[in-house]
Amino acid sequence: MYEIFINYRTGDGDHLAATLDEALRHRFGDDAVFRDGRSIPAGAEYPHELLTRLRRSEVVLAVIGPRWATADELRQEDDWVRLELVEARECRIPVVPVLSDPSVRWLRREQLPPELGWLAELQALRYTPYRSAQDLAVIGDELLDLVPVLDQGGGRPAHEAAPHTSNATTGGRHGTVVQGRDFSGDVAGAIYKGNTGAFNTGPGDQYVNAPRLTGDGATYVAGDNHGGVRHVFERGRDSGRDGTAR
Repeated sequence: MYEIFINYRTGDGDHLAATLDEALRHRFGDDAVFRDGRSIPAGAEYPHELLTRLRRSEVVLAVIGPRWATADELRQEDDWVRLELVEARECRIPVVPVLSDPSVRWLRREQLPPELGWLAELQALRYTPYRSAQDLAVIGDELLDLVPVLDQGGGRPAHEAAPHTSNATTGGRHGTVVQGRDFSGDVAGAIYKGNTGAFNTGPGDQYVNAPRLTGDGATYVAGDNHGGVRHVFERGRDSGRDGTAR
């Protein structure tokens, strides 16, 4: 869902629209910001996309350039900048004017078509290129106050963390260390977590599904044996035997 909808006029504020798009996506996530040039896929019906996304948004940023109020297009009923703002007003979606340059004056009602006269009564934010970082931070903070969900992971992060390797640190321990899947915290004794199959945790031998035989002469044969088995023991190991076993 796009919480922030950017309204702008091509050729009079589109550079700031792109700057806002990038900065706000970096802060709130890719899916939090709608800007038509980036967000509408190729081949889509843009009138439907624009109005649908607008009606689902939580706030509209209206980028006001130096020629915005005097543009002839603003007096035309089919002008998309005008249509988007009128639709936002009818849907009771908050509109925040953003003045794109220090030279841009605050809007006056007499400058505007009757349908947009209400814009002159809205508190506006100003963007100044030479203090870009500060102004973008202020704009983001104001949006956060208007749309608290932006602070709750409303959008996908712009730069997702890349997969990484989990490393286990064992301090001053010596010998072999086996990490069984992921775990966090200090290594204290043996830790088993979701392992399958044979898993040896001690210093001794490992016997898995096999008989355990000990002692001299112990023999285990799995499968065919041809020729017998012969053991030879050193004399003196057992004084009661002649050293040969068959």
